[in-house]
Amino acid sequence: MVAPVVPAALLDELQEVALRVATGAAQVLQTYSSVHLEHVKTKSSPTDLVSEADRASEAYIVSELHRARPGDAVLSEEGASHDGTTNISWVADPLDGTTNFFFQVPAYSVSLAACYDGEPIVGVVVDPSRQETWSAAQGRGAWCNDAPCHVANGRSELATALVGTGFSYRPERRVVQASVLSRLLPVVRDIRRIGSAALDLCWVANGRFDAYYESGLNYWDWAAGSVICEEAGGQLATLPGEILLATTPELMAPLTDLLTRAQAAPGPR
Repeated sequence: MVAPVVPAALLDELQEVALRVATGAAQVLQTYSSVHLEHVKTKSSPTDLVSEADRASEAYIVSELHRARPGDAVLSEEGASHDGTTNISWVADPLDGTTNFFFQVPAYSVSLAACYDGEPIVGVVVDPSRQETWSAAQGRGAWCNDAPCHVANGRSELATALVGTGFSYRPERRVVQASVLSRLLPVVRDIRRIGSAALDLCWVANGRFDAYYESGLNYWDWAAGSVICEEAGGQLATLPGEILLATTPELMAPLTDLLTRAQAAPGPR
């Protein structure tokens, strides 16, 4: 798909708003990080959690976006979404990694993307545990805090690739994911499961991971991270089985082949 041509002044504005709002939402999360969450519910399965921290972060994001750009649409994970009257829409995950947050595992983030005519053009992911803010805008490269970042160079062999992945909250999908994983694990260096798709994509962007794949993601899981990863020189593809793959240009072909064959192989379905 051809990337939309976005006026520079608008890109400046969207990037500034995204950074400010995502940073503020991360600060909201931190007010909950050391206290026992009292209003935790489940969504798609008994292990799919949502808490007052998710809702407070989302309320902040929606309020601040309305204040800054009242005509824009918003799509947010916890349901505070609305249509807009402009060609700009925002895609927010107010707390990516709720299970980690609940168990005080320091791997969660706020993810916020700005889209132009439906295409993500600005992405910001804030990791408050590591005090890392990942950001990118179309044609302007990717950054972690004040340093530019780029996908790994020179690691083009599957056998030495460190690969991130994630698992669904639905047991029936996990069975399929386990089957795919069993065919991938013997072929690569190792597998990591962090628990935040947004962070996984950012870690590909600066070479901590060589690749990341996961099936069954929602748009808010990857919209912001996709901009960061691609602006850092990475490539993204959607494979059979609703698998999102993000990796270096050198590893895209062999991983696409491996994951496609693993998804098609006989096994639990």
